[in-house]
Amino acid sequence: MSDPYPPIEPYEHGMLDVGEGNHVYWEVCGNPEGKPALVVHGGPGSGCSIGHRRAFDPQRYRVVLFDQRGCGRSTPHAGDPATDMRHNTTEHLLADMEKLREHLSIDKWLLYGGSWGSTLILAYAQRHPDRVSEAVICSVTTSKHSELDWLYRGAGAFFPEQWERFRDAVPEAERDGDLLAAYARLLEDPDPQVRAAATTAWATWEDAVTSAEPNGKKNSFSDRPEHELRAFVRICAHYFAHRCWLEDGVLLREAHRLAGIPAVLIHGRLDISGPVGTAWELAKRWPQARLEIVDDSGHTGSDAMRDRVLAALDGFAKR
Repeated sequence: MSDPYPPIEPYEHGMLDVGEGNHVYWEVCGNPEGKPALVVHGGPGSGCSIGHRRAFDPQRYRVVLFDQRGCGRSTPHAGDPATDMRHNTTEHLLADMEKLREHLSIDKWLLYGGSWGSTLILAYAQRHPDRVSEAVICSVTTSKHSELDWLYRGAGAFFPEQWERFRDAVPEAERDGDLLAAYARLLEDPDPQVRAAATTAWATWEDAVTSAEPNGKKNSFSDRPEHELRAFVRICAHYFAHRCWLEDGVLLREAHRLAGIPAVLIHGRLDISGPVGTAWELAKRWPQARLEIVDDSGHTGSDAMRDRVLAALDGFAKR
């Protein structure tokens, strides 16, 4: 088992004005002359963490982290009900990433992330393939409609009692329809009690889906600080109700745009949130991508998955 690198602090940080009143928090760690790498966090709305810094050799990498719009240290924060969500979309995040790259005078960077972060990495790399040197992606998702339907409906086959509670938290007339749209509306309700109940129901379902994993733990989502949890759930519902503003299946259909970009895809075989089939299909369409399936891991990872991530990043540091 490999240990992550020792904790490090950023040597530079700031707030990038990305327009529409939004300011994105960013930081840079490691070696100022090292290989540039960008951490693209999940969620959407999770924010980056100090643990992300420790995946990189600080002597060989110049590591950039940022909090996507509305979460972490970026402002305005989606935990505030007054924050306007109209200017928080996939297109906005892709533009923010490019603006950050230009702000830091980086020509090309390695992209690292997982879950929602993998969707954003793929969208960015297909839009700007000349700006991506390599990619390390774990818990691969492309946010296809079927993937979202699986996570918020199909996975109820494993947790029927928890899923019924998730379904029954929306008005009865909407339970057989678009649950994601129903939750998005509840989370914008002017009544704080309505918003709080929807936040709790959503987080409780997310807790359930990862609870049976080898690395799963109780209340893994709902244990977040209240302000952060409100932002996380609100951003998730906002994105998923709009199907992430992506044409269905586009990231797999357009995978040919990734040709020439070396990548390692790392996915847990026991991932209920996002079954391994998506990673398998992506790897078949991306000749320079190597898929590594981790038998003891789910969506929340494992020691073996961490070892694969560290090995992949160490390997690309030599290029």
